[in-house]
Amino acid sequence: MGILTYTDEHTSSIPSARIFKASIIDLHNLMPKLLPDAIKSIEIIKGDSGAGSIKLIYFAGGFVKHQIDELDENTFTYRYTLIEGNGISDKVEKVCYDIKFESSPVGGTISKMITTIYTHGDFEIKEDELKAGKEKVLGLYKVVEAYLVKNPDAYV
Repeated sequence: MGILTYTDEHTSSIPSARIFKASIIDLHNLMPKLLPDAIKSIEIIKGDSGAGSIKLIYFAGGFVKHQIDELDENTFTYRYTLIEGNGISDKVEKVCYDIKFESSPVGGTISKMITTIYTHGDFEIKEDELKAGKEKVLGLYKVVEAYLVKNPDAYV
């Protein structure tokens, strides 16, 4: 098995508590509203949205299931594992995400995400595929951030 890990950071003017509530806690309600052509629905198919729960996300062109490994509203940390669907194959066993929202010294938030991809055998993921995945995740953050800027009373 191969393991590939990379880290991303994004700075936002939105306070950590608001962006965490919108992009993590209420993701299943907010994202289908903000991106109805891309994300059809998000269902919690096991659990209560806390650790051990499983979410099923239907989007244009497929689906993914992810298991919530940790959710801490006090430290604004969220860990989950992509366990089934698009992205999981005979080449990729699972993908783990470790996300932390930290207050920025100048106000707002620094979002840090560590992604760990577990591959079968000696399969290697191409750089352009990694870049495309990073851009999709950043795009989702930017959509939530734009919504929160336009709606200053949301998720306070």
